Amino acid sequence: MRVFVTGASGWIGSAVVEELVGAGHQVVGLARSDESAAAVEAAGAEVLRGSLDDLDSLRSGAADADAVIHLAFKHDFSAFEESGRTERAAIEALGDVLEGTDKPLLFASGVAMLAPGTVATEDDASPFSGSESPRGGAENLALSYVDRGIRPVSLRFAPTVHGEGDHGFMAVLASTAKEKGVSGYIGDGSSRWPAANRLDVAHMIVLALDKAPAGSRVHGVAEEGVTTKEIAEAIGRQLDVPVESIAPEDAAEHFGWIGAFFGIDMPASSDATQDLLGWTPTHATLLEDLEAGHYTRHLSA
Repeated sequence: MRVFVTGASGWIGSAVVEELVGAGHQVVGLARSDESAAAVEAAGAEVLRGSLDDLDSLRSGAADADAVIHLAFKHDFSAFEESGRTERAAIEALGDVLEGTDKPLLFASGVAMLAPGTVATEDDASPFSGSESPRGGAENLALSYVDRGIRPVSLRFAPTVHGEGDHGFMAVLASTAKEKGVSGYIGDGSSRWPAANRLDVAHMIVLALDKAPAGSRVHGVAEEGVTTKEIAEAIGRQLDVPVESIAPEDAAEHFGWIGAFFGIDMPASSDATQDLLGWTPTHATLLEDLEAGHYTRHLSA
């Protein structure tokens, strides 16, 4: 199968490209820069130069492919609504090309904020619609493409897809602990944070390409919820700093932008995904990766 992948040189996308190539697929990866192009080529994929802002490059990649895996996203919290509008436009461009082909359109989404305080499942519809909503309401838009003769599949990732080299939320928390001299958690630290290993998620995506039916939602979640206190304790041990509770009203000042998310209880299940795809996460857990020093080693040097 010829598969067009956006975000092919990114944190999750690079692992997906390796999985696809290893499974015998022909992969074309979107690359914005020379550095990204070199990484895509080194992984054994073809390169298509372009970006999310270059909708013609997205259309070209989709038109020449048997399937599309859309993983690229502008993770710019300072321009949140603009990022959402860009994502929505990208989905629309891909959908226009794939209409009537019954080809797969797998796209990145997330489990965060689906059902705070309860365990989110694959049956939970996204509450976000419209161009001004998170990610531009792209999940509901893309899933509606079933009626247009496309096989859309929502790839809902845990907020932390971890591993050595991850620069996401855990890296921010570790840097904050180093800067503040204390590894903090919010309130009583009982809020749960879903997680999955990058390599497990990549394998899930390749399985979904073959097995997930049109309109389905799959959860890239290996751990339903690691408590924020456990996360803080693991970071504290690695940096040898005290672990303390941060009052909710002080979270924004202490943690910065991540404080708005870190104290929210948002566990998620992947039971239905594992049954559907025959997927079993096997790689290191979040706490194992934290204890391995992947997020703190460079800070302790």
